[in-house]
Amino acid sequence: MGAGHAHQLYREGRSPVHTLPPHCKIAAVFCFVVVVVSTPREAVWAFGAYALLLAGVAAVARIPAGFLLRRLLIEIPFVAFALLMPFVAEGERVQVLGLSLSQSGLWSAWNILAKGTLGVAASVLLASTTELRSLLLGLQRLRMPPLMVQIASFMIRYGDVITDEMRRMRIARRSRGFEARGVQHWGVLAKSAGALFIRSYERGERVHLAMVSRGYTGTMPVIDDVTASRTQWTYAAALPLTALAVCLTGWMLT
Repeated sequence: MGAGHAHQLYREGRSPVHTLPPHCKIAAVFCFVVVVVSTPREAVWAFGAYALLLAGVAAVARIPAGFLLRRLLIEIPFVAFALLMPFVAEGERVQVLGLSLSQSGLWSAWNILAKGTLGVAASVLLASTTELRSLLLGLQRLRMPPLMVQIASFMIRYGDVITDEMRRMRIARRSRGFEARGVQHWGVLAKSAGALFIRSYERGERVHLAMVSRGYTGTMPVIDDVTASRTQWTYAAALPLTALAVCLTGWMLT
């Protein structure tokens, strides 16, 4: 976890949200998602309140709405699944725009869409205001098992390494006039995939030997010891505590 590591979700800034310690933000987002999931689906107004809370966090962090909405497209498969539920679920049927839909399916679709979208939006805001290296340090600070932190760290870095290797191989194929246009070219792509696997495996072995030669014994050294003050914890707790108040109100009104 030495050098900094940028990713496409991160948006550089100097807002109060960016400067919060990473473990404070991770804990706040986790608690917020737990509260959202615990909210009764019938409390429709509560989910609107949660959306306003996230919009407020985005405004403080100076994250543009377009940036956030584009990153929310990752949940399209879940949206498609939710939209099918009113058609395939059983139970009492209701007429909506001339369509016979399951009432329980409608509630289930709403439950998935509302809670899933809020959870993804909170995660996107976390990733937009926290570098990957800081996220790993935050997980380490929250006493996540060191082995899992190392696996996540290596996965992130090797993901970029493999992606870059794939890009170079694609450029090499194109420079030789190759364009995959049909089944007859699958053999070339299969050989490229095999070569990619071998190169990745060999590079992993070389990196491991280099780490061992530098004294690696199974644990990564902590270069930056991230700490948080009571004030910073209070700022981070504002989101989940406000959401908890909304959740409790929702339970009392339903």
